[in-house]
Amino acid sequence: MRIPVAALLALGALTAPASVSASDLSACVPGLRAKALSEGISAATFDANVPQVEADPKLLELLDRQPEFSTPIWDYLAGLVDEERVSDGKAMLAAHADTLARVEAAYGVDPETVVAVWGVESDYGKVFGKRPLLQSLTTLSCMGRRQSFFRGELMATLRIIQAGDVAPEKLVGSWAGAFGHTQFMPSTYRRIAVDFDGDGRRDLVDSIPDALASTANYLKRSGWRERQPWGYEVKLPDGYAGSGGRRNRKPLSSWQAEGIRRVDGVAIALPADTPTALLLPAGREGPAFLVFKNFDAIYSYNAAESYALAISHLSDRLRGRGPLVTPWPTDDPGLSRAERRELQTLLLARGHDIGEVDGIIGTSTRAAIKQEQARLGQAPADGRGGRRILEALRAEAPPADVTPAEGVPAPAVGMP
Repeated sequence: MRIPVAALLALGALTAPASVSASDLSACVPGLRAKALSEGISAATFDANVPQVEADPKLLELLDRQPEFSTPIWDYLAGLVDEERVSDGKAMLAAHADTLARVEAAYGVDPETVVAVWGVESDYGKVFGKRPLLQSLTTLSCMGRRQSFFRGELMATLRIIQAGDVAPEKLVGSWAGAFGHTQFMPSTYRRIAVDFDGDGRRDLVDSIPDALASTANYLKRSGWRERQPWGYEVKLPDGYAGSGGRRNRKPLSSWQAEGIRRVDGVAIALPADTPTALLLPAGREGPAFLVFKNFDAIYSYNAAESYALAISHLSDRLRGRGPLVTPWPTDDPGLSRAERRELQTLLLARGHDIGEVDGIIGTSTRAAIKQEQARLGQAPADGRGGRRILEALRAEAPPADVTPAEGVPAPAVGMP
């Protein structure tokens, strides 16, 4: 389970220094060297890359913070499946149509699903992450929990370097070690990445064809079924008291016998015995979904139902389908990235020192939101960037004696 870097940045994960010292790292490196040599990694490769690494003190906090599990589903999806990402995704479908057609012919995965993974994982290559893999994986190999797992990822990274597929300086990504357009972990790269452009290297950083084909190969090997849907949003019958869950599989006909139908009324064109699960990510009052084998393939990419729903829903939007029909059961829905930038602009106009307008609801932005919530009498004053605080700030003019930061336009009262 890892965090897609685009999601991490969009949501603004909290960070705090942890106790990591250079001496701790230096004491650990000889053991890593012995492991590398025993696994066929040359001394030259190890010595040129690992001993120079400095510990990253923020990683242990990030290790215990997963936005897929700690963020309300309506916030998580609002930032990942917004009109901006849908529009950009459709542009990517057009720009790479020939490559995607060849990928589909080779692996049986439709272009919309492949591009949806690309969009959620790195915002179509705009956000790879900034942490050097060698630094992150060496630190996590020596401190915190799951050291054995991260040592395996470090060894896989050294093999990528030794093979000459990707240069060390280009191996930057998420804090946990995922890298490239579709954010493969190094061990996943070793098993599944393909050289689709035929240049003799499996390059997920500088080769979009390699990245897209590798993603399709991953899904195929995870059980993807060609030309079958991931699932559908459905309507529950009045008074439905049943339970859901991805592992609670029953034949499709069983769910239909309980009165569950597609929310658009269209019949589900699958065999009656198709193994099917019902997802209720926000309970019976929120959107509900019947999901099939292809949802499991997407889930395997990053083991969180909210993540798999983001990929699945974005793929539907890229096919031209609309937003979810059933509203989330909240009076304070989540914000798109454009709305988050607007919220930050409104906060800057009120004199809050939150840095640049980037759509990332990080520590400074949350602190400013909390102050404004308290001033406006909103409870709880928890620093969450939702629609309620945005609309409240839209509705009032900013203080007359506050000038927005340079390069940030003053917001209009009632800004749409």
